[in-house]
Amino acid sequence: MNEQNMSQNGWIESPEHNTDGNSLTALDAKITDMFPGVTVRKDLVNKVKGNALVPSYVLEFLLSAYATNTDQASIESGVDRVRAILANNYVHREEANLIQSKIREKGSHRIIDRVQVVLNDKTDLYEATFSNLGISQVIVDPSLVKAYPKLLVTGIWCMCQIGYAYSGDPREVPWQLLQLKPVQMSRDDRENYMQQRSQFTDSEWIDLLMQSIGFNPDLFSDRVKLLHLVRMVPFVERNYNLVELGPKGTGKSHIYSEFSPHGMLISGGEVTVAKLFVNNSNGHLGLVGYWDTVAFDEFAGKAKKAGRDLVAS
Repeated sequence: MNEQNMSQNGWIESPEHNTDGNSLTALDAKITDMFPGVTVRKDLVNKVKGNALVPSYVLEFLLSAYATNTDQASIESGVDRVRAILANNYVHREEANLIQSKIREKGSHRIIDRVQVVLNDKTDLYEATFSNLGISQVIVDPSLVKAYPKLLVTGIWCMCQIGYAYSGDPREVPWQLLQLKPVQMSRDDRENYMQQRSQFTDSEWIDLLMQSIGFNPDLFSDRVKLLHLVRMVPFVERNYNLVELGPKGTGKSHIYSEFSPHGMLISGGEVTVAKLFVNNSNGHLGLVGYWDTVAFDEFAGKAKKAGRDLVAS
């Protein structure tokens, strides 16, 4: 089992049916009490997302830090704080050059970006790549890698203070990582997660899971709840293959793109064996080697065909 995907990204709190901010249901109160610091109101996510192409789990992390109070005024203040953080610090890929210039002119600037770290065995240094900012080979202190090991695996979304100091040597990278703080769960708190499970009945836990993926459990029958939760099985069960047939707009692909940083959604395009498993020409691992769950979206139409080498016998 791979429970860490559920525990790291299962932000929990009241969905759309409780949006007044003045009261909590009995289950909401119990969840907040059992999981302090990792609860969030799901209905606030859309209010702060805007046009930022940042995953929901990152926004939920920020909201859990600034908008967890049940007082409506405090919640609005927290939402405004998160909006300001996104407006001032989130790096849009098309604005990468502008942000790079801002860092140079100011000397340093705080950003939110996805950070991937690799070990350069030629220099014996850890080097970071910032996906949206478009810079790489930024030296990382080994203590950060020890504290946040997922930097080395799939990379994580972080709030970073980036500095700029040009030495005149073209061989040296002028970018400096002055500070790094993850804005998604970077550790596996599985023990606490499993311990708290014993405090909930089966029906309460099912409702908790439904709320964690953004649904109001009061609007679904027991059977439909379980049908929705089946979509999460590939996140926690190894070698589990699932096919879901249904019309557009029913949430089939949403959970694989927004629920967890451990899932990868391939939408609309064809995929090759090299891209999925391993490229024999250069030895690079494919998607399966880096992601716990790989999902295919909109696999429809006569022109779409899966090669025999992609289908396990």
